Amino acid sequence: MLNTKKIIMKKNIFFNLAIIFLFVSINCGGDNKKNKSDNVEIVFWHSFISSTVPALNELIQKFEKENPGYKINAQYIPSGDPLIQKLITSIQSKTAPDISWLHSDFIEDLVEADAIYKMDQFIKGKDGISEEDLNDIYPSLLQYSSWKETLYSLPMEATNLALLYNKNMFKKAGLDPNHPPQTWEELKSYAKKLTIDKNNDGTFDQVGFFVPVFPAAGPLGSWMVWQFTPFLWQAGGSLIDKEQTKVLYNSDAGVQALTLWQEMYNDQKLSTFTNLFENAFVSGSLAMAMDGPWNLPRYKELLKNIDWAFAPLPSGPAKNATVVGGEYLAIFKQSKNPDVAWKFIKWMIQPEVQAFWSMKSGYLPIRHAVSEVPEFKEYLKNHSDFRVFVDQLEFGRAEKMDYEALEITRNFAEAIERATVGKVDVKRALDESAEKSNKLLKNARE
Repeated sequence: MLNTKKIIMKKNIFFNLAIIFLFVSINCGGDNKKNKSDNVEIVFWHSFISSTVPALNELIQKFEKENPGYKINAQYIPSGDPLIQKLITSIQSKTAPDISWLHSDFIEDLVEADAIYKMDQFIKGKDGISEEDLNDIYPSLLQYSSWKETLYSLPMEATNLALLYNKNMFKKAGLDPNHPPQTWEELKSYAKKLTIDKNNDGTFDQVGFFVPVFPAAGPLGSWMVWQFTPFLWQAGGSLIDKEQTKVLYNSDAGVQALTLWQEMYNDQKLSTFTNLFENAFVSGSLAMAMDGPWNLPRYKELLKNIDWAFAPLPSGPAKNATVVGGEYLAIFKQSKNPDVAWKFIKWMIQPEVQAFWSMKSGYLPIRHAVSEVPEFKEYLKNHSDFRVFVDQLEFGRAEKMDYEALEITRNFAEAIERATVGKVDVKRALDESAEKSNKLLKNARE
């Protein structure tokens, strides 16, 4: 009798365990990645600066409220080389995110690794978007979102560069604070008046204009090139020819632009000045610098004791120009929920959502239709500095390199560093850099 009871008990235990196992399998299996509350979870990698994170959290909360059953797990990854290295490692280990925030020059490597989807799979799918909506996005941003004229991502936000300046310093130097420099000549002239050695010790205590030179091999090398590019365009130049067979940054326009940087860098003795321009601006030792709209939310508090403003970048000898950029959202093929990832991106590019994100984060909207959103129109009336950036979108420019973009950018950065810090002849530095870049292009196209 005892043995029979034991057998019955064992059978009951095994039966109960089987039921439990079956229940767990049903609820945990399948393709959808779910969190504890049974929501479908999308892992989203980004590199937003800390001051943008509160706005990002609000944006995600808004999406989750409007789309119950879905959760966005936003994870910060340092920008630049650390991000692309992390992405490559995750692809190899099959731990890639569902969506990642990308720089445009990452796309080539990710496409060649067969890691990300073509956007047409979603745009032309059953839950797609119209041609009208797609064409409403600023063309420069679609250019950066693509590789070889194929869309592999969509922009999350837009940025450009404008001139940040200290009005009080202008007044003290005898300059009109309501007339920021309009041309290269005025930029040089103003910078000279605003660069001061207060105690005659041979070191400038106040610098007029920060020329953003950083080590080419460091994490800010591409950031330096991005800030130099408007000057190349303002002189009438281009980065690369339309056929993508040779770089053009060593043209006469490139020489003009880099000569301007070389002269201003050395005239102001910036080799002995901090490269943390924000600290210098806050402390009152810097009068002018290039900066983007992403810092506007934090400047309300950080610069509260300074009379400051933004103005369009000074025009060059050929034209007005600023660089338009942004960050781009790509969907990874390892995602178990690509359609849900697309749902978030499609929601993100709606005009009303773009207006909300723009007003909260300080980033610029990606499409024309946002300007017709009533709340955004009112916001622009009350935020003149933000409007400077929005207005510049109309003459902002982009140039996309389809081959060896990362390496060519490093070569270009080396030329800028050699000419400024190393005081190498500008034409020589650009020509030697271009020679290396053109070899890369030739090999890539063979």
